[in-house]
Amino acid sequence: MTRFARWTATAAAALLLAGCGGGSPADGKSEGKNGDRAPSTAPPSGGSPGLPASLTSQRLDWGRCKGTSDSPAPGSGWRCATLRAPLDYAKPRGATIGLALIRSKATGGQSKRIGSLLFNFGGPGGSGVSTMPWYESIVGPLHERYDLVSWDPRAVAASEGVRCRGDKAIQASESVDATPDDAAEEAAYLKDATDFGKGCAKAAGKLLSHVSTTDTARDMDLMRQVLGDRRMHYFGISYGTELGGVYAHLFPKNVGRLALDAVVDPSADTVGHAKNQTLGFQRALDDYLKSTGQDPKQGSRKIADLLKRIDANPLPASGGRELSQTLALTGIVLPLYSEAGWPGLTEALKDAEDGDGSALLKLADDYNDRDASGHYGTTTQSQRVISCLDDKERPTPEETRKRLPEFETISPVFGAFMGWDTAGWCHDWPVAGQYDTPEVSAPGAAPVLVVGNTGDPATPYEGARRMADELGKGVGVELTWKGEGHGAYGSGSDCVDSTVNSYLLDGTVPKDGKVCS
Repeated sequence: MTRFARWTATAAAALLLAGCGGGSPADGKSEGKNGDRAPSTAPPSGGSPGLPASLTSQRLDWGRCKGTSDSPAPGSGWRCATLRAPLDYAKPRGATIGLALIRSKATGGQSKRIGSLLFNFGGPGGSGVSTMPWYESIVGPLHERYDLVSWDPRAVAASEGVRCRGDKAIQASESVDATPDDAAEEAAYLKDATDFGKGCAKAAGKLLSHVSTTDTARDMDLMRQVLGDRRMHYFGISYGTELGGVYAHLFPKNVGRLALDAVVDPSADTVGHAKNQTLGFQRALDDYLKSTGQDPKQGSRKIADLLKRIDANPLPASGGRELSQTLALTGIVLPLYSEAGWPGLTEALKDAEDGDGSALLKLADDYNDRDASGHYGTTTQSQRVISCLDDKERPTPEETRKRLPEFETISPVFGAFMGWDTAGWCHDWPVAGQYDTPEVSAPGAAPVLVVGNTGDPATPYEGARRMADELGKGVGVELTWKGEGHGAYGSGSDCVDSTVNSYLLDGTVPKDGKVCS
């Protein structure tokens, strides 16, 4: 079972699996420009109340980042360390967990340095430690004046990452029909969800109840203190925008410059998010079909018919595997994250129509973080662990069946999958969810830049305005890009990039509602 992740496809495709190791002691005690950096021995006030000095004043042991069997270590300019954080913030002096961090210092020297710029690339479940070195090529102008910092959030990769299933079990689950057509398929679908939750409970133990977005937002403020920054400067992408909004709500006085790109709608509950994504991916599919000279309605119906045929008779694919309906849909989704993927989608659909599922299966494997040897990463597992602790709503199968016509009206291609996902994703989950929708109101916070893309498939454009409104008057400032793909910054718009850079580098806040076409 796979939920469409709310994170950057470019980051997903460019995962550079890097580890963290100890080494040389941390340095860099001096003040930065504008007083954004405080001495590490005297962290700023305004953090999480009750945290002991052993956490807020801890010194990070920055050392060379280690490579893995899948990827070499990043360049020598990157350093990794482990931050200790409370397992349970209600018990700040209790058990702790380790959070893997990565950093590259500002290239322009101390005189130009603003402070740390923390990145979250989304998911939830995406590894910041793996992605940050690759993403530096996109945010190069920011690197001159900021230390680029990211981390693996709790339950992700090197930060107590949770593996709920082994490779063989994951591959077996891919044959489960995620759009059940009868009672037997529905029972198998729900049993698979139950089994997954049991595996997560066994693997994660006590951690399973402490991996929420709120927990991670509190981790962020602990990082701010330990890194020595008076204000939080942050770049959140996709799910990272929700995390940024929650941070702003919890710590409005600590907000420095927050940029949120590919914005999650904070007013949407579980069903609302599913409807948003159904609409967003159908819009992207329509735009793709128009680019090939097809009528969107006719083209969508053709794809829906192909998926029905695959549901009845999976297609043979390379390596002796088969392309199921669920894998085929996942393979269609990935190229919609970026306009650059559209030509590959055309070839994959043509091959599938000719009876060969290999190309769509390769796209699905890329999305599902499966390598050529059949090994799966933990990204999608971590995503589910985190989102099911966040999301309080648990739609029943009966409720889902009633909603299916509405989902299928929004999209004949994605509707049934997204509808059933609301019932199966957190079905019979071992711990209760925490909220219907995240609280992101941040009265008194500094202006937060919210960037929406009209062609975004995973986080539809409407969410940007809703985030800006919920942050509050004078706080949320919306920037619109009339483009394609998931996210706007670094996607080819000089207008977007210069506006975001001016905000983060100079503190220049654009007029609310500015449009880049």
